[in-house]
Amino acid sequence: MTGKGKSILFLINRLRERLWFRPAVFSISSLVAVFAAGWVDSSGLGGWLPDIERDTVETLLSILAASMLVIATFAVGSMVSAYTAATSSGTPRSFNLVLRDDISQLAHSTFIAAFIFSVIARVSLEEGYFEGDGYFVIFSAALFVFAMVVLVFVYWVDSIARLGLLGPVIDRAERATRAVLKQNRRRPWLGGVAGEGPVPEGTPVLTNTVGYVQEINVEDLQAWAKENHARVRVIALPGSFLSPRAEMARVWFPEATPERIETDQLAACFTVDRDRVFDQDPGFGFVVLSEIAMKALSPAVNDPGTARKVLQTMLRLLDEWCQPVPAGSVETPFDRVELPAVDVDNLFDGAFTGIGRDGADTVEVALALQQTLSVLAASHDRDVAEAALRHSAMALARAEQTLSLSQDLEAVRAASPGHGQA
Repeated sequence: MTGKGKSILFLINRLRERLWFRPAVFSISSLVAVFAAGWVDSSGLGGWLPDIERDTVETLLSILAASMLVIATFAVGSMVSAYTAATSSGTPRSFNLVLRDDISQLAHSTFIAAFIFSVIARVSLEEGYFEGDGYFVIFSAALFVFAMVVLVFVYWVDSIARLGLLGPVIDRAERATRAVLKQNRRRPWLGGVAGEGPVPEGTPVLTNTVGYVQEINVEDLQAWAKENHARVRVIALPGSFLSPRAEMARVWFPEATPERIETDQLAACFTVDRDRVFDQDPGFGFVVLSEIAMKALSPAVNDPGTARKVLQTMLRLLDEWCQPVPAGSVETPFDRVELPAVDVDNLFDGAFTGIGRDGADTVEVALALQQTLSVLAASHDRDVAEAALRHSAMALARAEQTLSLSQDLEAVRAASPGHGQA
């Protein structure tokens, strides 16, 4: 996918987090259906269509108009309740995942669009916008809408019952994290090349915004660098927090440095906003999962089983990420843009530090954490193995200070990756 395509996908993902987006699209589609009926009626193309009585069309549209607004209001109330439950049981960072629930947005959009369609069609009918052939088109469209409403409602009721539960929230976080990890395996430097060694001397690209890097348009960076015979070293990866005048990248010219360098176009390739997002940020998913586990370990919740499930999820994700990449599958089309690799230590800090701290006094969690880190410590990836050993030692030190029963402590020690080397 090209840089412009990724930027469009990034925008679509942000729109999917807005509750008004799909209802607006579906509502416009309903208006198109009404105008299409008028066009068929006036074009004379529908002479072969069956005759439908006006009263039949009016009755069906009246039923839709009377019921859809009530159902849409009910749907909004149910969605808000489910969102509140998901935020309470999970973490505020996972809220956008719930907002992007396709089934709930499909149901909400279908109900509102059906209401708008029925009202507009009824008004058009009363004003004589269409007659004979148009009656059949509107009747067919109304039957289709009615069938869609029934099917979506049945499917949505089954979905909304699980939407606010913690298990589906964890599953959504896992799917979102897996998607960005797969992308990272294919393009470990976002399509650029590895930025190795110290940052070269050059012109800094600064930001005037306080926030997190959400997206980097590497294709546009490449186009600018190629046009100006330059190279770009990205310093702030997606997920990095930036203060005003922080350096996002540095540009230098291997051949001849021009007298005037405009960096505004380069700065525009970085999307910086208040919150982290999943799109290009592998570490964010682990932060969300870790926060879910930490909340489950709080005294008010006291649910070590959820923390253990989160650890299993993290192990599954990291094990897939650490698998050897097939030869020739790494894509580096943007050879003038250098980027650092994902900071494994930072990723592990976001994933395991909080769980190791809050679960140190719970033997089940401390044991599951050591078992998870033992598997990762055996990884062929050196950075992952070293990070796993470091966090295992930290978690074991915390457990030694909090676990009061010697048998519990010995079980945790036995599960640690360094136990067999003692």
